[in-house]
Amino acid sequence: MLLEVKNLMARYGAVMALKDISFDVGEGEIVAMIGPNGAGKSTALNAISGVLEATDGSIDSGQILFEGKNIRGLRTDELVAEGISLVPEGRRVFPTMTVLENLQMGAYKRNDKAAIQQDIESVLSLLPQLKERMKQKAGTLSTGEQQMLAMGRALMLKPKLLLADEPSLGLSPNYLELVFDKLVEINKNGTSILLVEQNASEALEIAHRGYVFSIGEIVLEDTGKNLLRDEKVKKSFLGGL
Repeated sequence: MLLEVKNLMARYGAVMALKDISFDVGEGEIVAMIGPNGAGKSTALNAISGVLEATDGSIDSGQILFEGKNIRGLRTDELVAEGISLVPEGRRVFPTMTVLENLQMGAYKRNDKAAIQQDIESVLSLLPQLKERMKQKAGTLSTGEQQMLAMGRALMLKPKLLLADEPSLGLSPNYLELVFDKLVEINKNGTSILLVEQNASEALEIAHRGYVFSIGEIVLEDTGKNLLRDEKVKKSFLGGL
């Protein structure tokens, strides 16, 4: 198993955000985490990525294993070295830097200049929307283009596991479809993906498996297809469709 989270309990101050949850991601999988706002999905992602304890949260107990190694408590740069990369909620591109500079920042842990340039070309092949924007300041891009850039920047780290936090948030319908198409393509190229997403139907359409969160707990897990057909999931998250 690529990622194993076991009996994780986490909090923000006095508020228990995760209550003894366990989940995993296998090699080559897309795994979706769905549920209402405040259910704990992003907290779980932030616990894995090191963001939780770098801000005002804390992990009370539990294990986070990546390729069998305990990574709980590692700094974000150490997690990057292990092969974990985050596409953060809200994209968080560097607005005053160009598209090219943002991509180069994604490779900040690497020294292989020729390979970095080759990987930039690979990212542009995957995300051709960025090709004509290489000298443009990232802050002037559309929301959808910024999301493409955030994904490209994360891929420059050559991750084994891509963590994607609400990648469709605030996107137009055209870019929403494009983001999910690109996640599938990234996965087919060999990168496992753990996806937190409010757009449950789109997430489950592409996911091999999914976990349903509610008030800090995982209340249901199954294949993406089975969750799409589950009546409780339909009623709660898919608009009764």
